[in-house]
Amino acid sequence: MLTLACTKLLISCFIPSDMKIYVIDNGGQWTHREWRVLRDLGADTVIVPNRTSLDEIRDADGIVLCGGTPRVGLDSEKMGNNAEYLEKADVPIMGICAGHQFMALFFGGKAAPSEIPEFGKTTVFIDRDDEILAGVRSPFQAWESHNDEVTALPPDFISLAHSDSCRIQVMRHKERPLFGIQFHPEVEHTEFGEQIFANFLEICGR
Repeated sequence: MLTLACTKLLISCFIPSDMKIYVIDNGGQWTHREWRVLRDLGADTVIVPNRTSLDEIRDADGIVLCGGTPRVGLDSEKMGNNAEYLEKADVPIMGICAGHQFMALFFGGKAAPSEIPEFGKTTVFIDRDDEILAGVRSPFQAWESHNDEVTALPPDFISLAHSDSCRIQVMRHKERPLFGIQFHPEVEHTEFGEQIFANFLEICGR
């Protein structure tokens, strides 16, 4: 079995040294963890406020829409320019927690308070193979921290994974490289979290 250090070395070999990833700060508690994982994997990673215009990050190879405080993913005003990124950016985008919920709402899906909020470790089951989940074993343990969730997929999106209490843990657009993840892959308690970020970077490098 490869050690974590060896895995990072192998991943970094496939990431261009000039790859630029912008992490959009929506006020979540783990924004810096997302930045750190991406940086450690070899990407040039920068955290910017969610009021940053798309013109200011035109050199992005990929964008990560971070989590936020409770209900923020359901509030377009608090999500700043996330809508502009989703509408106009021509690079891969991964939404995490609130970013995932806002992505669903923006494209015509639904997000609402969870019937059973999830906090701490949760078992996630993969329903469909996909490039964002390459190398991830099903089921796996993921770290959750959400009161809200995606309750209906947007048109042109498919669900990739679920948990017992949350029907849409991972989703993606059928054609564009847009991915939504309800759990927190940046938290060390999530199995294969770093692999998911590495998959995203590989997609960004194509």
